[in-house]
Amino acid sequence: MAGQFPFRPRPQATPGNNQQQNNQQRDPRGRRPQQENPNRINDEITAPTVRVVGENVEPNLVLPIKEAIRLADEMELDLIEISPKADPPVCRIADYQKFLYQQKKKAKEIKAKQVKVVVKEIRFGPQTDDHDYNFKLKHAENFLKEGAKVKAYVFFRGRSIVFKEQGEILLLRFANDLEELARVELMPKLDGKKMNMILAPKSKK
Repeated sequence: MAGQFPFRPRPQATPGNNQQQNNQQRDPRGRRPQQENPNRINDEITAPTVRVVGENVEPNLVLPIKEAIRLADEMELDLIEISPKADPPVCRIADYQKFLYQQKKKAKEIKAKQVKVVVKEIRFGPQTDDHDYNFKLKHAENFLKEGAKVKAYVFFRGRSIVFKEQGEILLLRFANDLEELARVELMPKLDGKKMNMILAPKSKK
C-alpha cells in the first residue's frame, strides 16, 4: 500500500554466508548493488507537480506531489510514475503489485502474438536437371504451406558464372510454378557467386 516499498527487502548477511557470496553481492567498490525498480513510486517521485490518473480520479487532475501522494494514501493505493518524461509527469494511482503483474501479463501476450519468421533455403546449380528441380519444388511447396519463407538461390561454381542468365531463368520458372502458394518478395538478384530470390507464402483468405 501507499508508503510501503512493494518489493521484498534484500536478504541481510548472516554469519553463515561465505566470502564468495559476499563478493557476489557487492560491486567492485564494496557497495551492495541496489535493485532497479521499473517505476518510481510514492516518495521516490521527484517531480514537484504531477498529472494524476486512475480509477475514481477526476480527469485532467494536476496536483503537487505531496497532495498526489496523500490522495493515493487515502485510497490505500500507491502513486506510480508511468510517464516520467511528460510535462508534468503522469502518475497512476493503483496497487503497485497488481500494476506490475498486469504489465508483465501484457508483455507476455504481445510476445505470444509475435510470429517468428522461418526462412528455408533451397539451392540449385545453374544446370539443375528436371528430376532434381521437381524434388526441390515439392520441398518448397511444403515449406510454404507450413508458413515459412523460401530463399531459393543458384550457386555458380568457378566459371559457371557465365550461365547467370540461365540461373535467372531457372529461378523465375521456380517462382511461376509456385505462384498459387507464394509471392515474390525479392526478385532474382546476383550477390557474389549466388543469385538469390525470396518467396513468401500468400496470406490465406
